[in-house]
Amino acid sequence: MVEAKLYTFDGDGEPETIELDERLFGAQVNEDLLYRTMRMQLENRRQGTSCTKTRGEVRGGGRKPWRQKGTGRARAGSRRSPLWPGGGIVFGPRPRAYHIKLPKKMRRGALVAALSDRAGEGQVVLVDHMGFQEPKTKAAVALLSRVGMTSTTLVAVGTSEYNRAVKKSFSNLPGVRCLATSGLNVYDILRHRGLLLSLPAVEELKERF
Repeated sequence: MVEAKLYTFDGDGEPETIELDERLFGAQVNEDLLYRTMRMQLENRRQGTSCTKTRGEVRGGGRKPWRQKGTGRARAGSRRSPLWPGGGIVFGPRPRAYHIKLPKKMRRGALVAALSDRAGEGQVVLVDHMGFQEPKTKAAVALLSRVGMTSTTLVAVGTSEYNRAVKKSFSNLPGVRCLATSGLNVYDILRHRGLLLSLPAVEELKERF
């Protein structure tokens, strides 16, 4: 049985201990699956636009630098040779796609494994809702301090709760990131030590799985 503390946003009373869904937070952690998904996410962020010019693309080289014989120097046919300063680059980077695809079942399984990993370490905390009426960094700091999230924290809220006030309240805090449930991913979960979820976010996750 996996449990987590449930706090109220308004801070009334002591936190309640509730049982988390075993399908989401009690699964076996598959490290290989987490590695594959992390690699997929990081590779898919790469632009692949690095490019160097070969000897056929650099400027110049239309005339032989000097005659073939009689100068005492080595033979040279073009200033575009990779041996010359300003010449072409051999085996340099060229534009390419780094995109990696994983089956849907693997991606979903990795997300469950990441959630289970954080829950198994006791780093999952719940709050009944996110009631920010306006952007207030001070209120966000107070909330994180009250629920015991003092290190890097990922805050996931329901899609209906994700608005400017919630996003801006956490955006100025170093090591803290706020996401809607639809954007929850393995990389951000593992990159942050703690995971703060609102109840609407948990319900959305249950519907997804």
